Parts: sequence; C-alpha cells; structure tokens
Amino acid sequence: MKDKERVQPRAGRLDLLLQDAESYQRYEVEIQLGKTDEAHIIRTIEYWDIERKRYPQYEHTAVIVAEDITSRFLNVINLFNGAVPLIAIQMNALKIEDKISLFCATVLNEMPLGYVDEDEETQEVTDRSYWENRDDTKNTLPMADEILSILQAWDPQLNYKYNKSYIVPEKNGRTQNFVMVVPQKKRLQLRPRLERSQELESEADSTDLDLTYDAKAGRYLVRLAKGDIKRHEILLNNLLEQAIDVSNI
Repeated sequence: MKDKERVQPRAGRLDLLLQDAESYQRYEVEIQLGKTDEAHIIRTIEYWDIERKRYPQYEHTAVIVAEDITSRFLNVINLFNGAVPLIAIQMNALKIEDKISLFCATVLNEMPLGYVDEDEETQEVTDRSYWENRDDTKNTLPMADEILSILQAWDPQLNYKYNKSYIVPEKNGRTQNFVMVVPQKKRLQLRPRLERSQELESEADSTDLDLTYDAKAGRYLVRLAKGDIKRHEILLNNLLEQAIDVSNI
C-alpha cells in the first residue's frame, strides 16, 4: 500500500493508493458500503484522473470496491471501460462461527490494451531484407532466427511475417500474434501474450533474465542480449510453449 486517505486537491480523500512493487502500476481504490451509486463512480474516476495527471510516470487504474455492484451501475461502468482503465470488485463479509471471512469477486476487469503496432491494418508489411539492411538490427536478427527455431520445434509450419516495426509468426498465411519479436541495436525484445504468472516470474527471479509484465497489453516483455537465448533456453521454451498453448494455433 502506497497511501491511504490521500488528500486530493479540492476533491476530498482517496481511500487507498496501491502500487505494484515490481512495476510502474498504481491503483486508485475507492471503497463503499452498500450499493454503488452515481457519486461513487464519478468520485472514483475523478481521483484516478487527478493521480494520473500528477504522476504521469506511472500507469494508473481506477478501482471500485463495494458490497453490491448492481447490474444497472455495472452497465454504466462498462461504458467507461477501455477509455478509463477500471476494475470493479464486489466484497462481502460472512460470519462463520466466531470468525469473519471476506469474499471478493472481480465483476469487471480492466480491458487489456494492445500495442498500436499489433493492428495489422495499420502495419506496413516488409520482408527479411528490410531488417537485414538496417544498421541497428542486422546484428540481432540472428537471435530472431533462434526464437523461430524454438517455435518450429513446437509447430514446424510456423514461419515469420516481417512488419516494419516488429516480426510475428505466421502459419499458412495467417498472422499469429501470440508473440512479437523486435530486433534492436544491442538486444532482442520478445513479447509473448500471456496472463501474468507468479510461477513464471519466480522462475525468472532465480536467474538474471530481464523479464517484466505489461498489464495493459497483456504481454510479458523479455529483453535478450547476445547469448541469453542459449543460457535461458529452458525458461524461454516454457514461456513460448505457454503462449502457443493459449493461442490455440
């Protein structure tokens, strides 16, 4: 927890400010007894907006916690989801003998946002020679080939489609966005599409693999230097296998 009862300029107090210790993600949380109402929704979005403008270096998500999130107000909240990153959690207390238990259910989750470059309609298709002739990527392109070899071990029909900003697998002429490969000057970026996994991250923490999670895009970001693919072969195989399984190609 970063703060509680956080004073907002001319706008009251934010109940809770939470921050992910391993990323630049912050959550502006408003808690209400009983049913959600219009004022509560507006206040939640207002506090989120104030915090994101004051601290633009962080990613911000508004969170509503209430005992009863009615279908009527769920519909209203849904109108904002996407434009406003919003999570709604219904929390109820239940007394069992002499103990109180809390039951939480996420009834509305933040809509994951993709990279602009993932929109195939706006992406200019190139070929391999484009990447080979770029001074900043020709040295890391062979690392992309190593990744393709790993993918082809799982599905020999996979090949690469070369776009101007990134490379993705394709199969039988159809793009497969379960992973994005981005050659850079000194490193290769690998962006597998997966839900966040504590098991994967714990495994990565035991190594020096540079791995972070982009919650908005719903992808891991893996930064690979020369030699990293071989050194982290088992972990990368696991990461890519899971991404392939989720994609159902």
